[in-house]
Parts: sequence; C-alpha cells; structure tokens
Amino acid sequence: MTAKNSHTTHVSSHPATDYWDGLITETDAADYLCQSVRTIQKWRVTGYGPKFYKSGRSVRYRRRDLSDWIERRSHGSTSSYNAA
Repeated sequence: MTAKNSHTTHVSSHPATDYWDGLITETDAADYLCQSVRTIQKWRVTGYGPKFYKSGRSVRYRRRDLSDWIERRSHGSTSSYNAA
C-alpha cells in the first residue's frame, strides 16, 4: 500500500494589493499619519483630510487613500509649497 502525502501548499488567491485596500480604524489612521485622533476628526469636519468611510458610528480609512493623500502633499522645498 502506498501512502500519499496529504500536505498541500496553500497559495493565496488574493493579490498583494488587498493590504492597501483594507480599512483601518480612526486610531490606526491617526498613527499612520503621525497625527492625533482629534486632528483627523477636525480634518473630516473641514474636508481637509483624506477620504474616509462611515457606517453608523464607525469611521474607517482605506490605507491606499491615506498613502495617496500623503503623496499629494509632498513638496520639494518650502518655495514650492503653496498654502491653501
């Protein structure tokens, strides 16, 4: 009798981009942006901050949106910065 190896390697069918499309909490978003939770709450009210998602009382941010928002605010020098 021949025994078969029942061990198979599981290959994820999800692309690596799933990490960036995942939603994180307001606290995690504040940590990612190096800001306080209160600051990003103010940004939501004024429309300044990154896109957010809200379901009931829960607020979530998508990692990709946070990264894109940061990139749009990068500057090469203070002379290239145009304050809004």
